[in-house]
Amino acid sequence: MVNQKIICSILLALSTIAILACLVIDFEAWIVYTVAIFGIPLWVLSLGLLTMAKPRPEDEEERVKEPFTGY
Repeated sequence: MVNQKIICSILLALSTIAILACLVIDFEAWIVYTVAIFGIPLWVLSLGLLTMAKPRPEDEEERVKEPFTGY
């Protein structure tokens, strides 16, 4: 779990820097398109993984048995 947070934090930082660089610096069009295709979804994914809901200690075992109940 700690490795996932570290990796997500690094990917979030790198994608944020890439997106901001494309907004500020006048890169070639293919570089901007590449950042748009890969950087923006990577940013959303890493932010979502970092902010996922954490189970309460008493509910943790129940979530392992049945992670999603649908209601």
